[in-house]
Amino acid sequence: MFDWIAGIITSLGYAGVAFLTFLEHVFPPIPSELILPLAGYVAASGDLTTSMVIATGTCGSLAGSTLWYVIGRKVGEQRLRAWIDEHGKWLTLGQHDVDRATAWFERRGKIAVLIGRLLPGIRTFVSLPAGFSRMPWVTFLAYSTAGTLGWTAALAYAGVKLQPNFALVGDRIHLA
Repeated sequence: MFDWIAGIITSLGYAGVAFLTFLEHVFPPIPSELILPLAGYVAASGDLTTSMVIATGTCGSLAGSTLWYVIGRKVGEQRLRAWIDEHGKWLTLGQHDVDRATAWFERRGKIAVLIGRLLPGIRTFVSLPAGFSRMPWVTFLAYSTAGTLGWTAALAYAGVKLQPNFALVGDRIHLA
């Protein structure tokens, strides 16, 4: 996966960063923890700029988050629950996952979206309860942007800082 991600970033540049961070939300096994540090590394090498990596990574991520938000609004919780009963085992999802996400969102509201953007695994799916609850899109986007921008910047900056030792880090990432 590392080589595939590296190939997309080096061949497509900023568009590749945006595409991969969007895809991360659509297909969560693609980790931003690989995408963004690698993009930061490329930026430290001079082929991209760190600020544009952060901007395009944030935009791609927000596009993916918005997709899940729209699904939450359009599909609704009841139809999602019926789908999970039938197909959830393939994604290791159950009714308890929906219950947990919905309860957490109801208790935490806007802060759930902000903090949820910083947590692997939750970052993608926190958009669903926001859509279910019909959180205003502008509010959703504002809190999502704040959390996503922080996460994206931290990971890209880590890639910039790790650039001198990235070969060693890359060997460890292959193991993971």
